[in-house]
Amino acid sequence: MRAATLGLSHSPLIGKNDPATEVLAAVDAAVDAARGWVKKFDPELVVLFAPDHYNGFFYKEMPPFCLATGATAVGDFGSASGPLSVDNEAAVELARGVLDRGIDLTVSARMVVDHGFVQPLEVIFGGIDRIPVVPVFVNGVATPLCPISRIRALGAAIGEVAATMDRRVLFVGSGGLSHDPPVPVLEGAPPRVADALIEGHPPTAEQRAKGEERVVAAGRAYAAGDSSMIPINPAWDNEFLDHLEKNELAALDSWTVEWMGAQGGGSGHEVRTWIAAFAALAATGDYEVNSRFYHAIPEWIAGFAVATASPR
Repeated sequence: MRAATLGLSHSPLIGKNDPATEVLAAVDAAVDAARGWVKKFDPELVVLFAPDHYNGFFYKEMPPFCLATGATAVGDFGSASGPLSVDNEAAVELARGVLDRGIDLTVSARMVVDHGFVQPLEVIFGGIDRIPVVPVFVNGVATPLCPISRIRALGAAIGEVAATMDRRVLFVGSGGLSHDPPVPVLEGAPPRVADALIEGHPPTAEQRAKGEERVVAAGRAYAAGDSSMIPINPAWDNEFLDHLEKNELAALDSWTVEWMGAQGGGSGHEVRTWIAAFAALAATGDYEVNSRFYHAIPEWIAGFAVATASPR
């Protein structure tokens, strides 16, 4: 088995509220370099850690993480819809191995995923059906959230099981870094919103379109400085990337849920997907970061990063 890790931010505002030409060109160059790096690695299986934005997981049952043996994308914000090419055999093998290692993993045979899963598959591989994948949902929005140590344990267990496979495996973390988009919260929500967050009623096409329009408008207001959302925090983002680069993952265990929210915004918890992906690689041996890109992009309401890593 050979392993590698890719960390890649996502945003529903890409292509809808883009930054200045030179910033977009820098992002495109970093993503293109990562795409070339992945092509050279030539993965045979992708283990994709990503969050959900109340499209597939709701408070009726909200696990801290969940592995899919089958998955379908909803097609939000212009992303592709339809079934992902889930490698069912590999997914079951990973699930059994993780459970055998004492991690209380939830498994879904019909996971519903959104742009957080779809964007990296589209950007890096050209579609949701181009590469065998095992999707792993990591809750980064719905409180209460588990300690970072459990996310590390999840990633490490998946890495250990993957190491027994005779395949080139790419671990992908999709999310973050610091950002505070207008995601609804259950606490204090009016009854109609609370019911939607708990039961997960699928929105009509008109309701989805209106919701997405509100996010685009929020991005424009945020970029113009006319917003109460927590600002992007480049210092926190780069401190996080420093820990990953130095393989100091255990140091992140001291990062509390409250502190992370204050520093990185309500959705800054999506860095959990990166932690899981890097912990999976670390479980196969020491690693080195091959490339690292970061830029604060208010238009996308995100600290946007791309990083690649491989065994040292």
